[in-house]
Amino acid sequence: MAKDKSIYTCTECGATSPKWLGKCPGCNAWNTLTESVADTPGRHRYQSLAAAQPVTTLSEIEATDVDRQPTGIDELDRVLGGGIVAGGVVLIGGDPGIGKSTLLLQALDALSKSVRTLYVTGEESGAQVALRSRRLGLDGSQVRVIAEIQLEKISATIAAEQPTVCVIDSIQTVYSDQLTSAPGSVAQVRECAAQLTRIAKSTGTSIVLVGHVTKEGALAGPRVLEHIVDTVLYFEGDTHSSFRLVRAIKNRFGAVNEIGVFAMTEKGLKGVANPSAIFLSTHGDPVPGSCVLVTLEGTRPLLVEVQALVDSGGPSPRRLSVGLDRDRLAMMLAVMHRHAGIACMDQDVFVNAVGGVRIGEPAGDLAVMLAIQSSLRGKALPRGFFAFGEVGLAGEVRPAPRGQERLKEAAKLGFSVAVVPKANVPKKPVEGLTIHPVERIEQAVDLMRSL
Repeated sequence: MAKDKSIYTCTECGATSPKWLGKCPGCNAWNTLTESVADTPGRHRYQSLAAAQPVTTLSEIEATDVDRQPTGIDELDRVLGGGIVAGGVVLIGGDPGIGKSTLLLQALDALSKSVRTLYVTGEESGAQVALRSRRLGLDGSQVRVIAEIQLEKISATIAAEQPTVCVIDSIQTVYSDQLTSAPGSVAQVRECAAQLTRIAKSTGTSIVLVGHVTKEGALAGPRVLEHIVDTVLYFEGDTHSSFRLVRAIKNRFGAVNEIGVFAMTEKGLKGVANPSAIFLSTHGDPVPGSCVLVTLEGTRPLLVEVQALVDSGGPSPRRLSVGLDRDRLAMMLAVMHRHAGIACMDQDVFVNAVGGVRIGEPAGDLAVMLAIQSSLRGKALPRGFFAFGEVGLAGEVRPAPRGQERLKEAAKLGFSVAVVPKANVPKKPVEGLTIHPVERIEQAVDLMRSL
């Protein structure tokens, strides 16, 4: 009997090699090639689908806005761009126990009141899903449930049930008889995702795939999985905290970097109407080293408290940031030293964004610098104070996008004093808000000394 031929596949990018290598030839990652049995050549699985399509001029194609099905959960609809699109494929990932299955079961229960839904579980039994629904208070739920991991049986069930929305929990447990590799392998994950995407596009069924994450927090399996689907959502937040963030990092039908904020309760995940309250200070009086930043997450302005602690560090000072890029922190300290005369060369500098939020936009530079200056001087910033603006290497304060919306959001929450880039000053004054425009970082530092 002939021995099965082996092939080595990269778990990061999906590249293959006939022999084992220490470094992947595709993505140059180390120790990522795993052995699997090569598929025997035969008739291609997609050969019957390769029908010739006519070439059409772009201006002659009729294009209309896609119809969306609201999920009944406002924060989830915000991240999705308004709701689930017919025939769309959504991939949602996150740490174990963070609330992926809970949120999707709640969404399916709300959808089942108006459309047919199907929940395919590969990690639990039907009884376990029923127990979870009872704990969430979803009595009398009309969600259809099947415990299955074979792709062909799942496809037959979708064809028989014809659901409007189908959840696959999770894609790493599903396997196809067409391949000999084990469930969760690169080949199986890629093949099953491609087949389910084809089913969604051909039948109009919206499919939601749950994906595992690696130790680094990235979705497990090849990155091609993210390219196949229409929308990629990530769960963020500490499992020890009651708050969860759902962020869209890819969305063909909506805005990217949009976030939804949820609170974990005994009855499941509940949307937070005013997420800025989570990230703001709970201090009775202003304290040194604290500054409020108005950051932009997708289309939503959020007020976040940025905390800084400057302490004597000795010959090897530390630079540590949580929720902020460490390299950008080092750059800001250099700009402060060169242009504002604030030296932290022999000081430990710690910066933290309260609430577990991640500040990815450069508009947080000014608030971080003012928080560091406040901690170094030991003097608190005025009550009701906030700032935003990007600071360049030459010391200039650059404008932030959509400054008007940031100012209005802060004024709505009762803030009264703002330091912003001069280009972001509105033509009409904002009621109840005193705005101090600055063009350079040294102007902002001098202004703080006078307040």
